[in-house]
Amino acid sequence: MDRKIHIMAIGAHAGDMELTCGGVLTKYAMEGHMITLLHMTAGEKGHPKLTDDEYRKQKIGEANAFAEKIGGKAIVLDYKDGELPDNDDVKFQVCDIIRDKKPDIIITHWKNSMHKDHATTYRIVQDAYFYAAIKSFKRKLPAHFVQGLYFAENWEDPYEFKPYVYVDISKSFDKWIDALRSYEFVVKSPSFKYLDYYSALSVVRGAESRKTYAEAFAVDPLGMKQVYDYFPVR
Repeated sequence: MDRKIHIMAIGAHAGDMELTCGGVLTKYAMEGHMITLLHMTAGEKGHPKLTDDEYRKQKIGEANAFAEKIGGKAIVLDYKDGELPDNDDVKFQVCDIIRDKKPDIIITHWKNSMHKDHATTYRIVQDAYFYAAIKSFKRKLPAHFVQGLYFAENWEDPYEFKPYVYVDISKSFDKWIDALRSYEFVVKSPSFKYLDYYSALSVVRGAESRKTYAEAFAVDPLGMKQVYDYFPVR
C-alpha cells in the first residue's frame, strides 16, 4: 500500500479489539500505518483479587503496553465496565474523537452480542461514525468521513456474524501474540482460554482464505455491493 492510512479500533473493553483484530492492527503498524485503539471502558470488573479501581489501573497499563509493542496508541475512556451508557453525549464524544484523529478505517464490535457493552459500543460507533461525517452537526472540529467500517469477530458476538473480508496476518502473527501477553486475563483467565481461542481462530480463517493466519470481518449489508463493468475473472 503506497499511502499511509489510519486505523481506529473501538472496543467496549481494553483487550477486546486486541484479541479480535490485533493481528491486522499489528500488520498495518509494522508497515508504518497509524493505529489507535479506543477503549470505551477499561473492562475492570471481575478480577478475582483486585478491586475495580486497582484492576482499572492495571488494564490501562496493559492497554498501553500492547499498543506500544505493536507501534500504536491507546485511549481509555472513563466509563465503567458493564455500565456503558447508550446516549448522544457518549456518541458525540466518540464523534469528536473521530473528527480529531481522522481515521480512514474503523473496526468495532458486531451488533449482536451476549455482552451489553459490546452491543452498546456497536450502536455508539454507528451513530458517531454518522455524526462525524455530517457538516450540519456543528462541533469544535470539522466533519470527517471514515472510508471503511468493519466488524471484528468476537466469541461473545457470534449471532448472525458472517465473515466477509479476510485479511492475511501471517507476517504479523508472532508479534501480535507476543503483544497479547501484555494482558493478564488473556493468558491467565480461569474461565476462558483467550489466547488459545483467538490464535486457533486465526488458523481457521487462514485455512479458509488459503493463508497461514488470517482475521475475518463482517460488513454492513450495504457494504457488500460490488460494482463492475464486467464479471471479474482471475
